[in-house]
Amino acid sequence: MRTRKLYEGGGLRTFVLVLDKGDEAFAEISAFARAERVTGAGLTAVGGCREVTLGYFDPEITGYRSTSFAEQMEVLSLVGDIATQDDEPALHAHLVLGRKDSSAIGGHLERAVVFPTLEVVLTETPAHLRKRVDQGTGLALIAPDASSGPA
Repeated sequence: MRTRKLYEGGGLRTFVLVLDKGDEAFAEISAFARAERVTGAGLTAVGGCREVTLGYFDPEITGYRSTSFAEQMEVLSLVGDIATQDDEPALHAHLVLGRKDSSAIGGHLERAVVFPTLEVVLTETPAHLRKRVDQGTGLALIAPDASSGPA
């Protein structure tokens, strides 16, 4: 993965991350966030992948059901956020993929092996975002009352 800081000002930063063939997107983005001490950010990405595992939150089991795919697909949209959970950056992203026949699939990003590239723009938020486990669903959700920064 190659990275570059595009902007820094007022305590905020914007980065571009370019993932290479064979990089695993969830792991690489998460490692970058830890290394740069990102405590709140939004991100978008486009590119391609050849192996992916998507999650679907099933309220009946209060957990994710995972489905894996092994085929070349276009990353039409990857949208997500980074917030802290247990004092560590936690990536939460959804992914829409285009298949060869122009159909689309999507879900919660669990794993994606990049091919040939994934171009990510990560922009810090003006507040430090924090997650809290929701007792009803078991999901770690952004807690506005636990987040800090300008009001």
